[in-house]
Amino acid sequence: MDAFTAGLLQRIRTTESDLTKARETGDDFLADVEQSELDDLHRLAAEHGVRISTATNA
Repeated sequence: MDAFTAGLLQRIRTTESDLTKARETGDDFLADVEQSELDDLHRLAAEHGVRISTATNA
């Protein structure tokens, strides 16, 4: 796995975790921000052929 792929997958995991925390605390604004970031990361992954396991998806 190259550095780009590893970094992207790490960012996705971190963003998923942050999104979960935002939802659990009821921070709707932060949840929206994190969801947008996650959507962008998934788009970036798709554009570069990076496969994301279903276990990683939120």
